[in-house]
Amino acid sequence: MKKTTTALVAGILTALPWAVMAEDSSDPIVIPVHNWSSQIVMSNVVGQIFEEMGLNVEYVTTDSQAVYESVRLGDVTLEMEVWEGAFGASFRAAMEKGGIVDVGDHDAVTREDWWYPMWTKEACPGLPSWEALNDCAELFQTAETGEKGRYLDGPVDWLKHGQERVEALDMDFVVVNAGSAAALWAEIGAAEADQKPIVVFNWTPNFAEAVWPGEFVEFPTWVDGCDKDPSVGPNPDALYDCGNPADGYLKKAAWDGMEDKWPSAYAVLEKISFTNPQIAEMARLVDVDELEPEEAAEEWLATNEDVWRSWVE
Repeated sequence: MKKTTTALVAGILTALPWAVMAEDSSDPIVIPVHNWSSQIVMSNVVGQIFEEMGLNVEYVTTDSQAVYESVRLGDVTLEMEVWEGAFGASFRAAMEKGGIVDVGDHDAVTREDWWYPMWTKEACPGLPSWEALNDCAELFQTAETGEKGRYLDGPVDWLKHGQERVEALDMDFVVVNAGSAAALWAEIGAAEADQKPIVVFNWTPNFAEAVWPGEFVEFPTWVDGCDKDPSVGPNPDALYDCGNPADGYLKKAAWDGMEDKWPSAYAVLEKISFTNPQIAEMARLVDVDELEPEEAAEEWLATNEDVWRSWVE
């Protein structure tokens, strides 16, 4: 199956006209991979396109916040998933220093925040209001959190500021960090068996929205500066007293030397733009179908030729 898919993708790509390939460096394009499925698969999709264009590609596991400094310095070449809510601050900080460029937005619209499956709303009918969630905090108590509810946040390196929000809004919750995206899915799956109320960090696009219908908690509306200026938001003495942007961007970023060193690869990168369903499908191939990321990328390329052909022709 894998060999057949790989051969099909290779046949499609090598049939395309790569007239400008001689301009590109033979040095490897270094692509970072992080700890959530869509980013890993998307990075492999793009890397496999570059490889079939005759370019060298290297993948490196990189911290999802520190990567923007790595891109800025040219240690890695690009980043395929710059989520506004999770990584906007790190991206902007790198942009201010120079050396990294905004290569444009994907068509996808993102949201990242506290989330619950719909069976939780049956136990706490005032949802999605954050005040109603706080009034229901006892439903989320665990041995670990005592008399307070538990909120399962993303991995520590995602810097979601769950603890700061709990403190800013005086919520009766304890923030516990999951070790990985897979740990979040496992927690939801375990709670599904007996319809146990649960509130976790989640985001869109990903496969979970098709598996477990749910809603995001509605916090005070995001206002620019909520993460930098205490006077912005309902608590004048605290940061992070707002929800995350409800219609966040998903950008691509690159080292500012990429265009000169790999001009044809950069031209393709500028054209690449994935939608919410396409990104969710990438995650599903790993998280549901249990393919390895490389295999998922091959599968995605083989079944979505109409999507990416225009980027490379």
